[in-house]
Amino acid sequence: MDNVVPTREEAFALLKKYNGHDAHIKHALAVEAVMMHFAGLLGEDKEKWGIIGLVHDLDYEMYPDQHCKKVREILTEEKWPEEYIRAIQSHGWGLCGDVEPVHRMEKVLYTIDELTGLIAATALVRPSKSILDMKAKSVRKKWNQKGFAAGVNREVIEKGAQLLGMELNQVIEETIKGMQSVAEEIGLRGNL
Repeated sequence: MDNVVPTREEAFALLKKYNGHDAHIKHALAVEAVMMHFAGLLGEDKEKWGIIGLVHDLDYEMYPDQHCKKVREILTEEKWPEEYIRAIQSHGWGLCGDVEPVHRMEKVLYTIDELTGLIAATALVRPSKSILDMKAKSVRKKWNQKGFAAGVNREVIEKGAQLLGMELNQVIEETIKGMQSVAEEIGLRGNL
């Protein structure tokens, strides 16, 4: 049987089937928006990149101990293309899996997944509680505070930026721009 390229609606339905927590859905929407933003910057397929971003943590809520592994089984059953499955698995490289991000799409996902969490946390401690008036320097101020967003692996973000051949500040700035496009949906519109 041939693989089926999923639509955004099918991907979102699948995400909701395996994820019920509001925080997980918001994170998925943030990563989707950032992936689409980077696809636009790089002249790539925005819909494909967005779908991969949307479902990148598909298996995390129900199968946390099998994160980035169980997703292969789920998406193979759904007849998703290998390219999509591999890209999703690669975001866990060195953390919960050994699929190395080699394609540009994989490198972007690997880099921005953790970064969206740091940016969201930074936005929430700002007086405006908003991402809409945020710049990279706000994130950089929090970068070296070990206790701030302690679960965010900064080494992964730095390694990812190197893989992409981009300056860290540029990656942060572009990730903020992607997240700004869905500020309302991800709860970061704040009180502006």
